[in-house]
Amino acid sequence: MNAKDAQQSLRILSELYKDARPALHYATAYELLIAVILSAQCTDERVNKVTAELFKEHNTPETMLLLSQEQLEKYIFSCGLYKSKAAHILSATKDIVERFGGQVPESFADLKSLAGVGQKTANVVSAVWFDKDAIAVDTHVFRVSNRLGLADANTPLKTEEQLKKVIPQKDWSKAHHWLIYHGRRVCHSQKPDCGNCALREYCDYLSLIHI
Repeated sequence: MNAKDAQQSLRILSELYKDARPALHYATAYELLIAVILSAQCTDERVNKVTAELFKEHNTPETMLLLSQEQLEKYIFSCGLYKSKAAHILSATKDIVERFGGQVPESFADLKSLAGVGQKTANVVSAVWFDKDAIAVDTHVFRVSNRLGLADANTPLKTEEQLKKVIPQKDWSKAHHWLIYHGRRVCHSQKPDCGNCALREYCDYLSLIHI
């Protein structure tokens, strides 16, 4: 995709999904962090159901640490990977209390130092809660951006680096949500709805499958 088509594609996405916002439910930085950790290989809808129960009594670092790992696993079982997620949540929460005074750290490096927090999770928290310019590359962003031709990469990190060169910095956080919405509504993993895609004339993937 050339630069002109890339900018046109981004303009269309911004118009289609101008009201795009996070699907996860949260009220604090800590709730957001926990929800994003739980969302790995799990739908936001499922995470919201789980956190609706979990956060009734365990929505702060202090109250989360009242749970044993086994107790937390029972809350989050349906999110999948529940054993590792529970261990990460409790380890990260302990660090938040002991190293950061009970507050989710704002520094990107500090966020990534927490158990279970990788590049994507740190970017989401940075962008959504701390209002910083960041592009979190989840499965939807990775798939859609590489199909369209906004990126041509084989890893999320390389995709993030390439998107930052194509997308104006002021739009990084918003573009993350535009691409997610497009992936959920049109550019599906198995059967993309190319016939109803507003970006079909610019899409590298569509041009390739029609060769």
